Amino acid sequence: MSETARTPRVAGFALFTLLLTAAFVALGVWQLQRRTAKHELIAALTVRLAEAPVALPPPAQWAALSPARDEFRRVSFTATYAAAPDAMVYSSGSAVRKDASGPGTWAFVPARLPSGETVVIDAGFVENTMQERSVEDRAVKKLVTGAPVALTGYLRFPEGAGWFTPAENRDKRLWFVRDHLAIATALHWGTTAPFYVDLEQPMPENGIPRPGPLDVHLKDDHLQYAITWFTLAGAVLVAFGVWLRGRRQSDPSP
Repeated sequence: MSETARTPRVAGFALFTLLLTAAFVALGVWQLQRRTAKHELIAALTVRLAEAPVALPPPAQWAALSPARDEFRRVSFTATYAAAPDAMVYSSGSAVRKDASGPGTWAFVPARLPSGETVVIDAGFVENTMQERSVEDRAVKKLVTGAPVALTGYLRFPEGAGWFTPAENRDKRLWFVRDHLAIATALHWGTTAPFYVDLEQPMPENGIPRPGPLDVHLKDDHLQYAITWFTLAGAVLVAFGVWLRGRRQSDPSP
């Protein structure tokens, strides 16, 4: 093969190798950035979860709350569980509750503040892999006494559904994402706070649903992923070098 014919092919493969290597390196850098952000999140959550509970922010401040600044803030307040249909939210396991590592559902129940506003309470975990309504119906019925209850929990904000999130089952009142605003609309709970409260205490007498303290044990595999991407980038460069050396040895000099 002539030198003029060989040069464009080598240049094209070199450009492809450069682009592929740059992509792998960029993915590795992105994983390192995510690792830094994850460590910052874990540090912030560790501090928030260890703080003493404060009073629930008044409704006038609700619009100013944000997940970045207020997620997992511990709060204490008094509310009355409303006599309204509850909702089940399926969970395959919790990243912040060691005692809820298996499948089950979270019991979402509306509650009224003394001032009249509605706050949605995640009243706790129900180990019910078949998502039968009977278990949660009996448990939530015992919560709805009409009397005010002193509650302590954590501010949480609604999740967004992913590409593969199943649609809710309205007959079972079963959801697959913690979007309390969508649940409130579907079950006619009225206007609710922009956050919900992940209940820490009190514990019901029979332990169903089961509230509890949160603990940070978020998965952190970003360094491993970054090393994988950087290794692939190096492998691409080595493969190109081997290919180029082989071509030079196989093509006689003019």
